[in-house]
Amino acid sequence: QVQLVESGGGLVQAGGSLRLSCAASGRTFGTGWFRQAPGKEREFLLAISPSGANTYSADSVKGRFTISRDNAKNAVYLQMNGLKPEDTAVYYCAARSIPDWGPSIMNYYGMNYFGKGTLVTVSS
Repeated sequence: QVQLVESGGGLVQAGGSLRLSCAASGRTFGTGWFRQAPGKEREFLLAISPSGANTYSADSVKGRFTISRDNAKNAVYLQMNGLKPEDTAVYYCAARSIPDWGPSIMNYYGMNYFGKGTLVTVSS
């Protein structure tokens, strides 16, 4: 079973940037970032294909957040710029164990491996 560990969360002022990392203990395929704010449902943010050539992005983060991966390091990253107080949430990565790719990657519960999350707090 592959373990996913998120890191890089913390407290940042509005307008600031953070880079989250998702480190995997083994090989993963399509990988996504999701978040859950207090009192809200888990939300899809971005996903990246196994090769890194293709991505999906939620409209709420387009132009501010980007996703990348380094397969040599078994890592996926979430670069967050222009952070807003409404971005405050626990951020999770999740990954597939098979090399399929398509819109279903945006479904958190369709993933096979899950991290425990990292908290991002954006102050105004």
